Amino acid sequence: MTESPASGRTATRRLAEVAKKVGVSEATVSRVLNGKPGVSEATRAAVLTALDVLGYERPTQLRGERARLVGLVLPELANPIFPALAEVVGGALAQRGFTPVLCTRTAGGLSEADYVEMLLDQQVSGVVFAGGHFAEDDAPHDHYHRLLELRLPVVLVNAATEGLAFPRVSTDDEVAVEQAFGHLVSLGHERIGMVLGPEDHVPSNRKLQAFRAEAAKAGLEVGPQDVERSLFALEGGQAVTNRLVKRGITGIICASDVLALGAIRAVRRLGLSVPEDVSVVGYDDSAFMNCTHPPLTTVRQPLESIGRTAVTLLVSQIDGAVASTEELLFEPELVVRGSTGPVRAKVDA
Repeated sequence: MTESPASGRTATRRLAEVAKKVGVSEATVSRVLNGKPGVSEATRAAVLTALDVLGYERPTQLRGERARLVGLVLPELANPIFPALAEVVGGALAQRGFTPVLCTRTAGGLSEADYVEMLLDQQVSGVVFAGGHFAEDDAPHDHYHRLLELRLPVVLVNAATEGLAFPRVSTDDEVAVEQAFGHLVSLGHERIGMVLGPEDHVPSNRKLQAFRAEAAKAGLEVGPQDVERSLFALEGGQAVTNRLVKRGITGIICASDVLALGAIRAVRRLGLSVPEDVSVVGYDDSAFMNCTHPPLTTVRQPLESIGRTAVTLLVSQIDGAVASTEELLFEPELVVRGSTGPVRAKVDA
């Protein structure tokens, strides 16, 4: 039976789209679809996954094969850093022939433990957790210990509490604070404060230790009144920044860009200006931070490197390798924009 011109064009377009998605030649895609040898298992799985993602039917002889699944568990999607990470991890997984299953905690919705049970029921090949309960000392951790007992491949993205022996990839919090603090000091700021996450948040506590160390090196005094805690929300950043500014703080380092945007709002609501009266530094360099007013000075996390390394560590475990549980730390980068400036000179009365 002769193929019609229309179906021929569809097949050609399918080859081109799948090849582009996977990053291989159309000839390689054709070999997979026709069951020909000479293609690695990883490439073959990636092509089949791309067919599913793009909405094409698999060839009849391949429909019985299920795509390999990997859970990606995130705390939220409102903070733009998490969708950005999901894009990197999801893309890297697809290139390796895995289908990501996105699980996001919501108020009143499924918990991390619920998602773990669901993923286990789906017989996932592994799980990537980012910014989850593993980074909170007081949160429930039983589901993590269960995964350890099952020896399911897992990778954690961000600093973790003690006792969770999983491979971990994180941005170096000590270097991040060193960069932000040094920048404010170079601008003449001596009253520097911090806005951090909750008391049990491990990355925030690392940043606090680094903050105290940097202040000591600079010969500046910082006390409990110079540090405020908040949930990672714009409203929280706004509420606690009010207190810092009223205490005379002129430079504020925030543990996320969302907290920094709340800090800027607080300064304005007090009738002051950023950076003329108060300088603000964020953390993440998430989407559109160069479009705020003023554009946000922030410490950029190397998401591309972190996400791809997390996938490499996970896939190596899936393939049978024993992954080290030593934390891999990635170097951040200070991105200077318009929300920081020289400290305003005092005017004698």
